[in-house]
Amino acid sequence: MSYEIEASSDSCYEGTTCFINKMDIRDEVELAETESALTLANISLLEQEPIEGNFDFTHYKAIHKFLFDDLYDWAGQIRTVNLSKKGTQFVPADEIEQIGNAIFARLAEADYFRQDDFDTFVKNITEFYCDTNLLHPFREGNGRTQRVFLMQLIRHAGYTIDFSNVDMDELMIATIHAANGVTDYVERIFRLAMRENEA
Repeated sequence: MSYEIEASSDSCYEGTTCFINKMDIRDEVELAETESALTLANISLLEQEPIEGNFDFTHYKAIHKFLFDDLYDWAGQIRTVNLSKKGTQFVPADEIEQIGNAIFARLAEADYFRQDDFDTFVKNITEFYCDTNLLHPFREGNGRTQRVFLMQLIRHAGYTIDFSNVDMDELMIATIHAANGVTDYVERIFRLAMRENEA
């Protein structure tokens, strides 16, 4: 939970940076461990039975709600505070809905990249990943939601990505570069992790 935020007490127990949660866990380490275990289990469930949707912003929010609803009342809801992390300033809270809808409208206009050859597909997925990263619509859990959505979207387009073979530290560094306009590193990671589905 290393975000820099305008209101450090937002959604947190008074005098702490521990999120208010349905289990009333007041210790950050315990909450992080519980959250990790619950979301890992929920991610596994979604790998077997993905949430149905239209690959729009509503679908994206539904995935977040499924992953985090065991713990947080705000699961599936866009954040109400401005966030930054490691020098990256994310989309301001009051612009998330408008910009988010525009990102997902472009995805629909591109037919969810289903007609793309592999090289074009990698470039388009990279751009979509970078756009949704900068959107960062949720108070917490953006990366996990993004990866679940991407796996489903990529599968829908006839490809597969294996995030278990992706070094998450390397991806984070690549994502920081992408926020500064250099997307080559993210594209390289995706290119190595993706393949076309077998017939």
